[in-house]
Amino acid sequence: MSWKQLTEFFWVTAGVVLTALGLDLFLIPNKIAAGGVSGIATILHYVIGSPVGLTMLVLNVPLFAMGIYRLGLTFGFRSLYGTISLSAAVDFFEPFVPVPTGDPLLASLFGGVLVGLGLGLVFRFRGTTGGTDLAAAVLRTYTGVNIGQLLFLVDASVVLAAGFVFQSWELALYALITIFVTAWVIDMVQEGISYAKAFFIISNRTEAIAEKVLKELGRGATALKGRGLYTGADREVILTVVNRSEVSRLKEMVYDIDPRAFIVLADVREVLGEGFKEYGKGKGI
Repeated sequence: MSWKQLTEFFWVTAGVVLTALGLDLFLIPNKIAAGGVSGIATILHYVIGSPVGLTMLVLNVPLFAMGIYRLGLTFGFRSLYGTISLSAAVDFFEPFVPVPTGDPLLASLFGGVLVGLGLGLVFRFRGTTGGTDLAAAVLRTYTGVNIGQLLFLVDASVVLAAGFVFQSWELALYALITIFVTAWVIDMVQEGISYAKAFFIISNRTEAIAEKVLKELGRGATALKGRGLYTGADREVILTVVNRSEVSRLKEMVYDIDPRAFIVLADVREVLGEGFKEYGKGKGI
């Protein structure tokens, strides 16, 4: 096993642990069934008393069988480690962890953050946990419907079922909060927190602006060819990426040179290359 594979294995395991803690600390004890296989398992836990982790594993068995049948061995088996370890971790931690709060709002928020962090790590390091992701992928081979739409339908169905079973639409609404928080945190972990800004600068004095960027800011710049559709005139567009602390300084530089310059400023989630992070370094959280 290579060092890269060991690193991925470590972070997938860390993600599984965080996900299990989010379920055991906040979601399961507060009856928050936030969609997916874990939500179904939470409902069954309160209806028939079955262990959540074991129920998750049992529910995933037919999904794996269908995944292997419809999508091939590779797709089915790459989810095996994440699914088995998550199911085991949920039942292992459950007797030992305290329940920090009985407030469903706090539980939905903090549970969503922990589960989102965990799943974000699992996905970022090329792992999966089976569940509704696998179910949606299988269903897509039959229906051709977008996976995102299928995931939403499955999660919504679980939330509605929880509302009926627990006879509390408030719990269903809290579950929706958890789903949105989890999705946001997963995106944050995978894409990173915005720490840089991309400038697209349209000006008649691009050479003077580029010189300032290169010499005074010490940042690289790229000239893109553009054409004004209204005037039909060819012109250059400068693309450069800077840290947040350099945003105001660059604006001043541009408008000192060309008060009529047009600037488009965009958030950048991750920058790889000279002056920023190199690929493969600092790849963890």
